[in-house]
Amino acid sequence: MEKEHLLDGKTILIVDDEPDVLEALEDLLPMCQVTKASTFEEAWDKLGTHYYDMAILDIMGVDGYRLLELAKTRKVPAVMLTAHALSPDHIKKSYEEGAASYVPKDEMANITVFLTDILEAKEQGKHPWYRWLDRLGANFVKRFGTDWQMKDKDFWDKFTY
Repeated sequence: MEKEHLLDGKTILIVDDEPDVLEALEDLLPMCQVTKASTFEEAWDKLGTHYYDMAILDIMGVDGYRLLELAKTRKVPAVMLTAHALSPDHIKKSYEEGAASYVPKDEMANITVFLTDILEAKEQGKHPWYRWLDRLGANFVKRFGTDWQMKDKDFWDKFTY
């Protein structure tokens, strides 16, 4: 399947407590069947009763890490999206808790790139984070400084994708 068509017809659950973020993501994903949820309870119900090809979960406003647990049990790859939980600790937590990716909200305009990377990784038998550091590493250097990975050097030395 051609790269630009990997998202065609995919069912995506988008969970965020900010209506403008829900609308923006829906607008960026016209090739997908998008379902939106603005509360933890609404998302929990939808994720627990419907299958989605992928989920985009806000970390802070809707308890995204608890939703990630359910997504994993339902075998739904989940992207952690955040503005407020933007830190090396949350990157590590997202990775270790099984998220398929971690995306800052200021990179939301590129959501199709991140979702396509995950689908390509699945097709190729690669880890879903295999392109993540290439895509976002420079962003994090600007945001956190050149030594942002040194706080948890052991984790980053073993970081596999």
